[in-house]
Amino acid sequence: MCCFGVYFLSQTEWVQKDYLYPYPYRETVEHYADIYGVDSSLAAGVIQAESRFRADVQSHRGAVGLMQLMPDTAEWIAGQMGDQRYSVVNLSDPEVNIRYGIWYLAVLQKEFDGNDILALAAYNAGRGNVQSWMRLYGWRQDFSDVEKIPYAETREYVLRVLKYQKKYEDLYERSSTGVLTASIENR
Repeated sequence: MCCFGVYFLSQTEWVQKDYLYPYPYRETVEHYADIYGVDSSLAAGVIQAESRFRADVQSHRGAVGLMQLMPDTAEWIAGQMGDQRYSVVNLSDPEVNIRYGIWYLAVLQKEFDGNDILALAAYNAGRGNVQSWMRLYGWRQDFSDVEKIPYAETREYVLRVLKYQKKYEDLYERSSTGVLTASIENR
């Protein structure tokens, strides 16, 4: 009975929003997602998978911030965006990290013709690896079989982000104006 109660409680919308799938920095995510043409739920899914919305996270490989950007990648992004104020210290700033990360996600989506699976795989494993897999395995831009991604870590990452994207879509619906609005909570 206890386990059923915990499960039931964890399925309530307010528990999911407050504890399992929170959405801090939501306005910033939505703002840059709108500017760069990225689904805000996808961006939220990436942030949830990368950092669980903790701005101060740094990986053992050196990735920084909410969207876990590598300093070299962020420096390249800043150059492409014409941002002369780039510094590694700025990557801990949620606004900068989200702006750079969503811009990069948009670039990857464009490179892979809007294919979220390939873009997410490239976000995790690198563009060069995904391009190599496409050549090696004959993948086309309509690739959809996540199970064929040769790196287990990347395969699991893509599946996790897509799951989180669906959760953020379900919990934070889009209104007809295109702005995300919280669905009515039954507390």
